[in-house]
Amino acid sequence: MATNNRQPIFLPLEDVDSEHCALIVDKGLAQVKGIESHKVELNNRRATITVNDTDTVTAAVKAIQDLGYGVTTVKQSFPVLNMTCASCAISAESGVKYADGVVNAAVNFATARLSVEYLPNMTNPLALQKAVQSIGFDLLIEDEAKEQETLEAIHEKKFRTLKNKTIWAILLSLPVVTIGMFFMDMPYGNEIMWFFATPVVLWLGKDFYINAWKQAKHRSANMDTLVALSTGIAYIFSVFNMIAPDFWHARGLHAHVYFEAAAVVIAFILLGKLLEEKAKGNTSSAIKKLMGLQPKTVMVIQSDGTEKQTAIEDVNAGDVILVKPGEKIAVDGIVKSGNSYVDESMLSGEPVPVLKIENEKVFAGTINQKGSFQFTAVKVGKETMLAQIIRMVQDAQGSKAPVQKLVDKIAGIFVPVVIGIALITFVLWIVLGGESGLVQGLLAAVTVLVIACPCALGLATPTAIMVGVGKGAENGILIKDAESLELAKKVNAIVLDKTGTITEGKPQVTGIKWLNEDETVKQILFSLEKQSEHPLAESVVKHMAGTAPVSLSTFESITGKGAKAGYNNENYWAGNRKLLLENNISITDELQLQADKWSEQSKTVIWFADSHQALAVLAISDKIKETSIEAIKQLQRMGIELYMLTGDNEATAKAIAQQTGIANYKAEVLPQHKADFVKKLQKEGKTVAMVGDGINDSTALATADVSIAMGKGSDIAMDVAKMTIISSDLSKISQAIRLSKQTVATIKQNLFWAFIYNLIGIPIAAGILFPINGFLLNPMFAGAAMALSSVSVVSNSLRLKWKK
Repeated sequence: MATNNRQPIFLPLEDVDSEHCALIVDKGLAQVKGIESHKVELNNRRATITVNDTDTVTAAVKAIQDLGYGVTTVKQSFPVLNMTCASCAISAESGVKYADGVVNAAVNFATARLSVEYLPNMTNPLALQKAVQSIGFDLLIEDEAKEQETLEAIHEKKFRTLKNKTIWAILLSLPVVTIGMFFMDMPYGNEIMWFFATPVVLWLGKDFYINAWKQAKHRSANMDTLVALSTGIAYIFSVFNMIAPDFWHARGLHAHVYFEAAAVVIAFILLGKLLEEKAKGNTSSAIKKLMGLQPKTVMVIQSDGTEKQTAIEDVNAGDVILVKPGEKIAVDGIVKSGNSYVDESMLSGEPVPVLKIENEKVFAGTINQKGSFQFTAVKVGKETMLAQIIRMVQDAQGSKAPVQKLVDKIAGIFVPVVIGIALITFVLWIVLGGESGLVQGLLAAVTVLVIACPCALGLATPTAIMVGVGKGAENGILIKDAESLELAKKVNAIVLDKTGTITEGKPQVTGIKWLNEDETVKQILFSLEKQSEHPLAESVVKHMAGTAPVSLSTFESITGKGAKAGYNNENYWAGNRKLLLENNISITDELQLQADKWSEQSKTVIWFADSHQALAVLAISDKIKETSIEAIKQLQRMGIELYMLTGDNEATAKAIAQQTGIANYKAEVLPQHKADFVKKLQKEGKTVAMVGDGINDSTALATADVSIAMGKGSDIAMDVAKMTIISSDLSKISQAIRLSKQTVATIKQNLFWAFIYNLIGIPIAAGILFPINGFLLNPMFAGAAMALSSVSVVSNSLRLKWKK
């Protein structure tokens, strides 16, 4: 982030509500290297800093966040226009990073998108657009609905233009190659080649020269620089030889022209770009499929009962929408009347249609089967689950895997290094090449410039990530960032929450045993559980529906144990056995025997008591999911250690563990202890994945190396987790790990081929084989090899799509 150390930078703070908090933040900022002065203004809710280099603001924001406070930043993603290679992405990224107010920026060449985090009080999208335009690129700033249509139109137009240019370049190059290779001595051969080569170089290839000039003005270089230098030198050298052949004849040398090299290199590189664009389009097919799921119009039921066709943008929360057989559901909502089976496979990856009856949730993008129903719109536009999935997949596809950082550094210096190698090649040929050293040196330097390919390196990681994340989304596995996709393959220990993860998460009361059945006591239990927010309390309330509530004088929730309430000067408790023992409450043998019996049947036991003795014991059963047992076996076959954590009692936990085949389990675990258990495994050197679905799992999810949320769980768990299993099916976890292994393997293959290609290609182009067997690589073939290297990397990434 560019800044001048005289100019203060204001960081808007969140959750800094007292002088104590302000002091903590101030001390934290004092630890950040590069901050010259700092103060925290509590009343203005901001920190004012002055810094001396570009990365300090990012470090300051991270320091504040690490202390548990927030900095108000805006994260947005914009399409970047006019990029032609991986080095362009590096240039555009640097331009944005150095703009005032930018905290983080990353440009993904494969998706042609900028992901940026900035301080809204210091910059805005228009300022970012200007920063990008100053380097010769552009940002597309539109509202999201229009952005996609505009973007599609721009890409379509760009592809058509590129296709036309490629066809013309090939057609015009064919006579040049034919004469250059077979009819060199024909009358006016050089002039005819010049006539056909000139439009290829100066008209069809003009973008290479324009972009190279823009880069040069900013003292940077990219692939366009290499193409412009190589073809420009070959073309000018050929024109000189054609116009002034006597210059060489006087020195006893033949005046060769190399118009075919200049023309064919441009034709091949345009062809390579065309194939690359087509292949890159296929890597983002998952996003296109998701975007195509939402219909453009819906049938809204008016207040007078009439039906009105309405554009999707005009649908509001609360509208009643009619869905006919075979139609796509447009927004998220709740069924009001009617029923039908709905195909949710495009979101969850599950092929079996789901029955939707009154009060059931329906989601945008899913397809209604045979029935017809009306539903009330709850979430529309950007709020729908489909929109959030699209945004999450886009963000993940645009994020960078850790391995990409090294590749970016190499891509950043790649072009200058290649230009250096070309110059050294030229000089060595002049010194060591004898009479024809100048001509052959020039050709060898041109060939070096042509064959070097930073694009293959730049595309190696992001295209694999795009396909991997897209394939995950198609199978109901939402991956938040590239880092978690890369890390998942290393997971060797998985911590599973029980309720909602291994089990259905729909607990039901299956039995109540009262010490003395009394209506008032029932009413107190009902009222106490009604005030509790625990999922088990909800099942008790459902079971006792119809019981009249009483007015409690006090109520207190006791985390991980239960709840306490006051009524008529007496205290009442509902919760686990530990809660009763801690408060010296006696339990009769009759109730204890019943509790033991239920525990052995893997049922959760809840106690209800006054301040003296237990008044009742309740059994709550939560069915194990049909897929959980097989999913656990799959993970064990993969050599992964499994641990089950639950707040339930020992007997219930043991019964569930035995039924599912989990050897390691812990019962009566409080929410804060789940994170401690994850840390303990990490200290033992394990790479830990945490799988949970509730608010009480969020700390453990944030602590784990890879966090996986169940899609039918809480929004907080899904926000914290790096992966979300939409269908809440445990068997998807082994799929996610396999996908990670396949993606990382593809990245390694891509990088290997990209590096090997350049390591072998550049020395051969320089003429390393000439002293051994007299072989010199023709610039034409170098151009073809360079074009194919990028296409082969993207094609290898596409192979991921068809892997199981």
